Amino acid sequence: MDKIGEVVHFYGDINVAVLALDEPLSIGDTVTFRRGEEDLFEQKIASMEVDEVSVEAVSAGDEVAVKVSEQAKAGTEVYR
Repeated sequence: MDKIGEVVHFYGDINVAVLALDEPLSIGDTVTFRRGEEDLFEQKIASMEVDEVSVEAVSAGDEVAVKVSEQAKAGTEVYR
């Protein structure tokens, strides 16, 4: 697995994580959320938004909001 970014904010009331990305990310990619050595959960990216606009793909260096199935606190690392 390669680290592609990390969670910088989590909105628990709507289960949305904001990711700061080091690598590109696209709809349909499967990612794993990890804290330390523990895999928290894996999920397929079904939707993403940048500045409240739906996007199909984002580049390295972008911040993107994604709907998540479980809690992902700030600092949680994201792998592909």
